[in-house]
Amino acid sequence: MTGEFAHVLDRGVADVISREGMASLLASGRPLRLKLGFDPSFPDIHLGHVVALRKLKQFQALGHRVVLIVGDWTAQIGDPSGRSATRPMLSPEQVRANAATYMDQFFRVVDRDRTEVRWQSEWYGSFGLADLLRLTSRFTVAQMLAREEFARRHAEGNPIALTELLYPLLQAYDSVAIEADVEFGGTDQRFNCLVGRELQSALGMAPQQIVLVPLLVGTDGVQKMSKSLGNYIAIASPPGEIYGRTMSLADPLIPAYFELVTDLPDLELEVIRRGLADASLHAMEAKKRLAALLVEQFHGSAAARGASEEFERVFQRREAPREAPVLAIPNQDPVDLSDLLAKGALAPSKAAAKRLIAQGALEIDGVRLSHPSVPRASLRDGALLRIGKHRFARLSASS
Repeated sequence: MTGEFAHVLDRGVADVISREGMASLLASGRPLRLKLGFDPSFPDIHLGHVVALRKLKQFQALGHRVVLIVGDWTAQIGDPSGRSATRPMLSPEQVRANAATYMDQFFRVVDRDRTEVRWQSEWYGSFGLADLLRLTSRFTVAQMLAREEFARRHAEGNPIALTELLYPLLQAYDSVAIEADVEFGGTDQRFNCLVGRELQSALGMAPQQIVLVPLLVGTDGVQKMSKSLGNYIAIASPPGEIYGRTMSLADPLIPAYFELVTDLPDLELEVIRRGLADASLHAMEAKKRLAALLVEQFHGSAAARGASEEFERVFQRREAPREAPVLAIPNQDPVDLSDLLAKGALAPSKAAAKRLIAQGALEIDGVRLSHPSVPRASLRDGALLRIGKHRFARLSASS
């Protein structure tokens, strides 16, 4: 395999199945069809998704074509995908709305001109019972229970719906429908990708190769990046939020983020790794560079400079931010602060707001509230409210 191909299959890649088959495909010189499916249960893309998207963009630069499959049909039956419970079923209207937002963000990373968008309903819209029975006859229940998530839930006595067992088969048939040469996914998608490879072979097609990328650890430093866990960095977030959330990363995550979601050259990456290991490079400086690169990637260099300056002003010199979202003060006195935070989207729920307040994460005009229970407070027009390190709001009695 040439050095160019070796690099695209080494950096930011957890596994290739099979490497020999992939080398043969790349050596053929023909444009390959690169499959990526997405579940439109949620509309936004975060850095965890970007790991695979950047890899697709690299393959596009080599002349290959991405086939993006919108899972509009399977989104209506649910998929555990490593979760302990199934995803909610969606209406067709919800699917379309989420898909529109997703694709707008998708093309911030991937080349639109070298992408073909396909909807599952193209082939599943006319899929009959006889087609489904023929598909299920290709696999056994034992094969489906080999999936780690299913095996664990079965062993724990937790229910597994028949529709969930069908999901890997339906995803596999996507590969048949679009004649995929290569499927991309995170390491948690290994099982589903392998089912697609097996189904293609059973139907007399050349089996797809598989490129699996690592799962990016979220801002909590423990679990994979996920919107449901709140440990994510959304690419559509304002520059200051991307910068601030990046600065909150645990120090051990810095090299992986540079490797997986930036174009930092390998030699520079190695210098950063060594510098962090022997303490010749301060983690704060490395994170500042990482944060600037990420903001520049999604918002441009001017926004990156502005976010950097604002971070230093607010978080290092402890000055008030130049701009902050306005939050209306309710027409009552005193104000239930947990209710205020929840309604202002500064906390995901009133219960979460109560926990933040009890933990001392709330400041008003620089004064931290450390009340052991949920406080009520009189609020002044123009006061600056701060939640944690990176969220601010300017209170207004006239909004």
